[in-house]
Amino acid sequence: MSIDEDERVAGVMSRRERLRLEASREIQAIALRQMAEGGPGAISLRGIAREMGMTARAIYSYFPTRDALITALISGIAASLAEAVETASNAVPDTDPGGRLLAWGQALREWALAHPESFRLFYGHPIPGYQPPEDGPVDQTARRVCRELTRLVAAAWPQARHRQPEETSWSVLHPDYVAKIQADLPDVPPAAAALALRVWGRMHGLVALEIDGHIHPVAGNPAALHHAEMLDLVRSLGLA
Repeated sequence: MSIDEDERVAGVMSRRERLRLEASREIQAIALRQMAEGGPGAISLRGIAREMGMTARAIYSYFPTRDALITALISGIAASLAEAVETASNAVPDTDPGGRLLAWGQALREWALAHPESFRLFYGHPIPGYQPPEDGPVDQTARRVCRELTRLVAAAWPQARHRQPEETSWSVLHPDYVAKIQADLPDVPPAAAALALRVWGRMHGLVALEIDGHIHPVAGNPAALHHAEMLDLVRSLGLA
């Protein structure tokens, strides 16, 4: 459950349930701070319990394992990101596919800058020893982000298709990715699905470099650099 969803249901909770929700939020906030200070491998339920003045047994009633805590963190992070980019793109009319993509890309950067540790946890290196549940909340929320960007690219496909390389077949994409795209968006052709991955790479690339501190030493205005890249991306698709 995302933080926004937490807030929506909090109004109908009992006092005990609200206290439990607040404790769960604090546990996740401390876990993110542990990660910021020592990397993903530093997340420790026992360490969180000590900081909160709880027993190890008590904290395990919230998250029975470290993997359960990480799963909750990542699924909440993905839901927060999905809500941010969807809200931004949905504010632009369907008749302006280029504007919707620009809004999506801008919202991605703004969200990442506001939540750098969340961005690193979601898109960084694999967490040592962590095994996400198959087709669990992490996969479902990550799939939501992918699905919405693919939907935006599919809407731009009529203008973009004539500017793309030779026809792409499903065979160039990973079978798992193909299965998800065909289940979620059955009308999307393979070339549009492949284009969505390239669009994502351009949107994500500069943001990741900025979050990791590689842009500031060489760019005086990272926001302007990112905006120029997004404009070039939209123009390359024939949308501006």
